[in-house]
Amino acid sequence: MQLTFDADVEAFREEFIAFLDEHLPGEAVGMERPRSCSHVPQWARRWQRLMFDRGWLLPGNPPEFGGRNASLLQQYVHAEELARRRIYRSFNPQGVGIIAASLLSFGTPEQKRRWAVPILRAEITASLGMSEPGAGSDLAALKTRAVLDSDSDGDHFVVNGQKVWTSGAHDADVLLTFVRTDPHAPKHKGISVLLIPTDTRGVVRRPFASVCDRGDVEFNEVFFTDVRVPAANLVGELNRGWRVATGSLGHERTMLWLDYANLLDELTTDFTPTGPLQRDRYATLVMDAQAMRLLGSAALARAARGHEDVPGQSVLKLLGSEALQRASEDALSAAGTGGLVHPAMTAKVAPLSLDDYYGSWFDRYARSFAGTIAGGTSEIQRNIIAERILGLPRN
Repeated sequence: MQLTFDADVEAFREEFIAFLDEHLPGEAVGMERPRSCSHVPQWARRWQRLMFDRGWLLPGNPPEFGGRNASLLQQYVHAEELARRRIYRSFNPQGVGIIAASLLSFGTPEQKRRWAVPILRAEITASLGMSEPGAGSDLAALKTRAVLDSDSDGDHFVVNGQKVWTSGAHDADVLLTFVRTDPHAPKHKGISVLLIPTDTRGVVRRPFASVCDRGDVEFNEVFFTDVRVPAANLVGELNRGWRVATGSLGHERTMLWLDYANLLDELTTDFTPTGPLQRDRYATLVMDAQAMRLLGSAALARAARGHEDVPGQSVLKLLGSEALQRASEDALSAAGTGGLVHPAMTAKVAPLSLDDYYGSWFDRYARSFAGTIAGGTSEIQRNIIAERILGLPRN
């Protein structure tokens, strides 16, 4: 058993640390804040572009896509250093981590040039159009239709339907949109994926508030009425969009366990228990954080050896999201009425720090529910674990 990294990995870490020490934007009063996960202020665009140009945005990518062909363990220490300093590499995480990554996996060379690179360089932003009314956890139930226009020699799709919970859509330049192109196929088939610019005629975005909003709005309903989309914007093969969907969620889960482990570690610092019951819950939090790191490190080692373990990722996702939710609830309870107070956010601004966006303990608790829904609900994860790890029958 080796509990340390090889010299080449540590040298990679030191090079990245030197880059951060030299180029990380400093704290500044009055620096513009992101309004949503698809709004990137100009100063943050410059930071993301610098990361891309120096190969530090997604180091596992080749240089032309913002990386340096880093190994998996090198990518891990890169993520670890970002977490250690609590730094965002992008304020458009879906665009960079899911949509651009999906285009690099499934897109044409032209789509990579026209869409993926501008997203990675923060020249445009992107949101993910998956969920619909009646098709949330069960994405395959989606009903938004796209039909090839027979009057245009098949060079355009006509899209009609609705999406919901589309984070940041009102600030996005383009939506990676899942549509049904064969209504007669089984529900996991007949799905395709289109890139739809948000300024296309017939696209209407309606932001709506949530309990976590503090002046800004994140969620949207998106309506498509006779929206004409060039056939060149089809990502992957026609009627085989489910493969893109599973790949998209796979990109979202890459090293997700590290995010949960870091958040749990931060709670162990911020959560001050009083009384025997709270101390017992605090001890559970510490054990959950340690378990998350140990299981995640084992999964990382397997992946570094080339062993793909999709069901194991479900275990980590379920453990991390639910442990964070329990711990946030316990911390809110320990804080009492003070947990409802949002700290002042006007005097000191650390624009790259996660601290500015947490808010009160109630905010943290409310946001923890997203972790048990986004990227596959806890119920779906339990089904995967039951069927693919425990070997239980579907019924």
